[in-house]
Amino acid sequence: MDEGAPHGGGRELAGFQRRYLRGLANPLRPVVHVGAAGVTENVLAATDRALADHELVKVRLHDPEDKHAMADALAAGAHAQLAGVIGHTVILYRRHPEHPRIRLPERERGSR
Repeated sequence: MDEGAPHGGGRELAGFQRRYLRGLANPLRPVVHVGAAGVTENVLAATDRALADHELVKVRLHDPEDKHAMADALAAGAHAQLAGVIGHTVILYRRHPEHPRIRLPERERGSR
């Protein structure tokens, strides 16, 4: 997983928040599929629509050359945060600007 700068416009997800989102994503099915053409404008548009509708989505990569680079490209192109890469499935999160449905856990200051 990429530990770099956030793509979702907010602060970077902490490890426990990524773990929480991966748990929420477990029963979800991929709603976007990336084929041999890779991350195209159509794929980014579909990912953007899915994130606007659901906040948390799975994207299936079919035979990726570099799945982590493709996951980073998807997150950056969709202005989302990368919650994880499991096999050939990417989990992306983007908080809805007006009506968020997912409340990320917060840690109290000074606690681990």
